[in-house]
Amino acid sequence: MNGVTNGKAAAPTFVEALRVWTKIGLLSFGGPAGQIALMHGVVVDEKRWVSEPRFLHALNFCMLLPGPEAMQLATYIGWLLHGWRGGIAAGTLFILPGFFVILALALCYALFQNTAFIPVLFFGLKAAVLAIVVQALMKIASRALKIPLSWLLAGAAFIAIYVFAVPFPLIVLAAAVIGFLFADLFPKKGADEEELASPVQPGMARSVRLIALFGALWMAPVLLAGLVLGFGSVFVPLSAFMSKMAVVTFGGAYAVLAYVAQQAVGTYHWLNPGEMLDGLALAETTPGPLVLVLTFVGSLAGFRDAGALSPVGGAVLGAFLTTWVTFVPCFLWIFLGAPYMERLRANQRLSAALSSITAAVVGVVLNLAVWFAVHTLFARVGTLSAGPFGMLWPEVSSLDWRMLALSTLAFVLVFALKRGMAVTLAVCGVAGIVLNFAV
Repeated sequence: MNGVTNGKAAAPTFVEALRVWTKIGLLSFGGPAGQIALMHGVVVDEKRWVSEPRFLHALNFCMLLPGPEAMQLATYIGWLLHGWRGGIAAGTLFILPGFFVILALALCYALFQNTAFIPVLFFGLKAAVLAIVVQALMKIASRALKIPLSWLLAGAAFIAIYVFAVPFPLIVLAAAVIGFLFADLFPKKGADEEELASPVQPGMARSVRLIALFGALWMAPVLLAGLVLGFGSVFVPLSAFMSKMAVVTFGGAYAVLAYVAQQAVGTYHWLNPGEMLDGLALAETTPGPLVLVLTFVGSLAGFRDAGALSPVGGAVLGAFLTTWVTFVPCFLWIFLGAPYMERLRANQRLSAALSSITAAVVGVVLNLAVWFAVHTLFARVGTLSAGPFGMLWPEVSSLDWRMLALSTLAFVLVFALKRGMAVTLAVCGVAGIVLNFAV
């Protein structure tokens, strides 16, 4: 066990970090809100490897990037702890459990068209994740919203994205400008934020090398598949399409899923109508980033147009290529941009801009939490619209009393009995299975 100095845990060994990143990857249910909550609980509250301000600073940056912000946050923290090998380990272990689960489920779906048992297995976990998300949101808000301006920014960000559907990049830009202009209102950075030094210093030569290296890594498996199986096979256009999606997924997976569904069904005929929703349901109830629904798409595309491979071989290759081209750029964004973000921490005005983004991110995470809560507790959710207004509005009669009961149990465990994350997940998971079969 690490020693503790001045309230901070000593830096973990690489092996210890690997165990923790594996645990996080296995338990990363609940979409970005749940995954950020999980990571916060482990690396900030439990292990104390990074401070709250450092965690929020990294989260600010990751929210600006295309791709899954929680996976990139894990990569950033892993990089802070152990350099490039720590970043690769953290990001990869965040993805792998979900990848293997989605691949197995996609194969079952393709072979048997039946995955009805999956929601039963993961039913109770949703309730546990909801309580964990609320707990993490309260902790982050209490530490990030220190001044009245921060509270105003958080509230404005939530209303902007939830009611008016303002694009996330515009919210971030507005918050940054406000923070930059009113930097004197924000508290000065404390010395306790300096517990970790940046592993490397940014530089042009380093940036060029990284871009060349990851560009080659990004395309190498696709070119190899084209050379072996033919550039007319499904795997090359599949990889090219998913590569484009990887660099435009600002604001999370939901920002592009409708477009992916339209193209996969209507243009490329990789999926049949309705199958994208099935894939999304599987991705929402299994660990890992929600964007792993693209792995489901790639697996079905390879299964149905395997060419020289067997259908199962085509499914595995399609899933691998899709996942590879989706996530390799995420590592590039972190390794390229994180050193510059670390340097910005020393500038008060830029630090204030990032603190404003933190406040806005609290509002955005609240939006994710509300979205998750509404879709967890209600079977049917619509949109209430009036002029420029538009917000999620559940159908009250569709309230799932079983999920309400499980959520109440989860909140009692987390807030009243002060039980940990593992206990809450385990109790709610078992209770969900029992409730499903009993009723």
